Amino acid sequence: MRVSFCQGLLTAAIVLNLLILYYVSRAQQQMMEKRREQGRGFKKTSLPVSGLGTAGGLVVGEGAGGAMKVGGVEGNGRGPRVTVLLREFEDFENYVGDVARSFFRQRPELPFLAVADTMPYPPLSLPEGARLLLLSPSPDQPPQAHRPEFHVQTEFVLLVPDGVELEHGRQVERLIRELEGEGGGPVRSVAAPVLTRASVQCLHLRVSLREWTATYTPAASGSSGSVCTALQGDAVVLIRTEDLFNLSTPLGRPLMASLFVQTSLRGWKVKLLEGPVFSASHRPLFSSAHNQWKADSRLRDATKSLMQSFGLKHLVLADGREQWFGCGKETARCFGTVRDDTPEYLYLDRWTPPCCLRALRETTKYVINILESSGVRYWLEGGTLLGAARHQDIIPWDYDVDLGIYLEDVPNCDYLKNLDSGSLVDANGYVWERAVEGDFYRVQYSEANHLHVDLWPFYPRNGVMTKDTWTEHKQDVEFPEHFLQPLVPMPFAGITAYGPNNHRAFLELKFGEGVIENPQYPNPAKRRLDRSRL
Repeated sequence: MRVSFCQGLLTAAIVLNLLILYYVSRAQQQMMEKRREQGRGFKKTSLPVSGLGTAGGLVVGEGAGGAMKVGGVEGNGRGPRVTVLLREFEDFENYVGDVARSFFRQRPELPFLAVADTMPYPPLSLPEGARLLLLSPSPDQPPQAHRPEFHVQTEFVLLVPDGVELEHGRQVERLIRELEGEGGGPVRSVAAPVLTRASVQCLHLRVSLREWTATYTPAASGSSGSVCTALQGDAVVLIRTEDLFNLSTPLGRPLMASLFVQTSLRGWKVKLLEGPVFSASHRPLFSSAHNQWKADSRLRDATKSLMQSFGLKHLVLADGREQWFGCGKETARCFGTVRDDTPEYLYLDRWTPPCCLRALRETTKYVINILESSGVRYWLEGGTLLGAARHQDIIPWDYDVDLGIYLEDVPNCDYLKNLDSGSLVDANGYVWERAVEGDFYRVQYSEANHLHVDLWPFYPRNGVMTKDTWTEHKQDVEFPEHFLQPLVPMPFAGITAYGPNNHRAFLELKFGEGVIENPQYPNPAKRRLDRSRL
């Protein structure tokens, strides 16, 4: 068989392309290996080795046993399995140096890392071998300098509170054995109490990002340890390094709140052991009432900042107390102008913030009380009536409340009859006004917070309730007056309000058949409700 010139040329071209592809692939592989070596070299050698106050905020020195430790690896080549990490301390009074010395006395080979957002002042007094990591970026440093995952090269991280002491090295080994014994199950961290087992409470934590809420409830305890989703109190926690730094905010403050919000969302659990119990000579941690007050104030500020960053606006504590981090009367509401009947939070796969629902309920109760005392006939309208029929409350994703009123009753209410001349702020801070979007009234939660109740005035004409102006909302239509004769009481948002006497027929007239049983967002063309998640 003879090979033509063209066939030979084509074969040569194919062979040449294969050779080029091989060498390009080989070069890329060598480049990746070189980058990995550079990355390992950065972790081991490129971090600044100097005293406190280096530009990178990192202290590296000799351990108590004399071996040089850089990035948590001993100079003898055998690295320890645990890095001791202290995150929670106050610069105005702390015992970080004492904690480090306590661990170095018993386990001199363990890397010790103190982590702060900014340089503590007064400066920390740390022993040789203890390191300080600042999380705030510095413009003259690479990004790795302030990222904690580049400074921990052990298999585990031991999170310790300020003032804790290590009495013997076996305490650390016990925690490691306990965590390894859980294998790959849901228990992804183990904890030991400080001082006494009674100082720590095992809790169940349910976090609903859709509802912007975290709810703590007490968890049952067992004789050999409790498995739960959150802890409250003074504890030392061991976690795998890989797990810790796979969290979006691994070292947020307050540390325990940040840690367990994130782990509970992943379905992880923590095992609280009966022992070993870690000692602490500094309890209470602060020597004066003033310093305790400063620490409590900073804790509140840190909690607020953390919850806002996580998008949590409502905490229900284990003892039933509530904490709110959303809007109030003195602040703007949590979302902006609503476009296409679809508030911005729906695009985030979230529902109405609970602080907004609370404000809407307060405003509704307030307005209904004034209408009833003034002799103004009203009824639950539109989506508000739908919420009453379906939830006995505001629809979880709704952003306002609608009430229908008889136009002829408006003069009976002092707050409504003079609104043609402008708005009115009453003695309780609610704003009464004529809406700029049409011929109806609006009551806002406050001058700063524009969550509101809309009052739609109808009048009867030939047995039909009608208006002079209409909106583009499909539920804004005429309807027979017999739905209002009589009005009937129905539960709504914790009170008894009035609605049409046949609310199902009324709602299906406005929204379509089966609307109560088939929930949907106001504008499915923009955002559709996933009913499987209800």
